[in-house]
Amino acid sequence: SSSSGDEALRDKRARILSRGLPKQKPIEGVKQVVVVASGKGGVGKSTTAVNIALALAANDLTKEVGLLDADIYGPSIPKMMNLKGNPELTPKNLMRPLKNYGIACMSMGFLIEETAPVVWRGLMVMSAAEKLLRQVDWGQLDYLVIDMPPGTGDVQLSVSQNIPIAG
Repeated sequence: SSSSGDEALRDKRARILSRGLPKQKPIEGVKQVVVVASGKGGVGKSTTAVNIALALAANDLTKEVGLLDADIYGPSIPKMMNLKGNPELTPKNLMRPLKNYGIACMSMGFLIEETAPVVWRGLMVMSAAEKLLRQVDWGQLDYLVIDMPPGTGDVQLSVSQNIPIAG
C-alpha cells in the first residue's frame, strides 16, 4: 500500500537528517575563529584577512591573534606578512607558526617551494587543510583569522563544518 511506502520514506528521511553535520571540534587553544571567504577569487580576501588580523592585534595589545592561509593552491599570506622559512616542529610533532607584526601565521607557502606548482586534488588537498587546522601549535589565541581559498569546494565546506566559527 502507498501509505506504508510513504511512512517508510519518511522514516528513511528522518534517519538521514538525524545524522546531521559533522560534530564541530574547536581548534586547541583558539577562542574565536573568524573566516574570510568568497565564492570568487581576486576580490581581496587575503588583504581583508591580513587587515582584520592586524587590526585585532593593534586594537587590544593583550589579545593574541593568528592568521591561517587555507588557500592550498595560491598561498599569499607569507608574502603579505613578509615571512619566509619553514615552521619548527614541537616535541609533539606540531608545527609552530611563524610570527611577524605580532601575528602567528601558518600557510602552505611555508611548506612548499614558492615556485613549485601544487597539482593536488581531493584527499591530498583535504589532508593538507586538515594538517593546517589541527597540526599547528597555536599556543593560546584569542582570535584566529582564516583566509579561505576562492570558491565553494571541499576545503571551504570542511573548514566551515568541522570547526566552530564566530564570524
